[in-house]
Amino acid sequence: MISPVFDAPLLLVEGEERVLVAADLHLGLEYELWMGGFSIPSQTEKILAELLGFLAEIKPDRILLLGDIKHNVPKTSWQEKREIPEFLRRLCAQVKVEIVPGNHDSNLADMAPQGARVRPSSGFVLDGVGYFHGHTWPDEKVVGADCLVAGHLHPAVRLPDPLCHSPSRPVWAKTHLMSEAVQEHYGFARDSEIIIAPAFNILCGGLPLNEPIEEMRGPLLSMADWEKARLYLLDGTDLGTLEEIKAVQRKTGGAVRINTNAILTNEGDKE
Repeated sequence: MISPVFDAPLLLVEGEERVLVAADLHLGLEYELWMGGFSIPSQTEKILAELLGFLAEIKPDRILLLGDIKHNVPKTSWQEKREIPEFLRRLCAQVKVEIVPGNHDSNLADMAPQGARVRPSSGFVLDGVGYFHGHTWPDEKVVGADCLVAGHLHPAVRLPDPLCHSPSRPVWAKTHLMSEAVQEHYGFARDSEIIIAPAFNILCGGLPLNEPIEEMRGPLLSMADWEKARLYLLDGTDLGTLEEIKAVQRKTGGAVRINTNAILTNEGDKE
């Protein structure tokens, strides 16, 4: 069973083992902001404390960091060199740590402690679930899994309020692979379910899926059926499919009716 942790950008996958999944931590983002003239204290200790709190509460068998643990590319900042090894060491002291490298994770393997297992960037399969970051095409075995989990896109939705403010809010996106895209790339058809996780680091911002997307950002945007994607806020609120959200916004000028009774799960939507 796959289900989100209530009110958190975390996914709990329960099979033979219980796996806690977090995507897009982007540790060291503050350095890039500092280079751009913005002074924000390091959030690494805060993010670690949050994860350790969830580990103590949920007690998973392992935690899977689904790409973009670090932020700066192609170089690694002094902040990342100082903070990330200790961050991973303290996680390893509590639980088994799995890492699927993302496009920001250059040199991460050199910083990972001995207890952290760094998987291929093309992803891997565990208990029948395929995990990959999303910046590159996943391994064939990952695509062949019954359910896939990815990150990378920082999915969000922009919901204008009555005062015409339009903040974006992180969402879970649940849909299926596009058989045609899979067939074209791999030579076989597959329409497995896929869940795209929001970014764990709130400083990252998000990609509003209900607005025009001008850049591809890797294969995820072409390999998943986005119009049929069902979007959920972090508290489990069902916003409907992306297709429905766009249709309602065209009619109402931005308002979206929220179904507060549905919760994200891979065993069918609960109405």
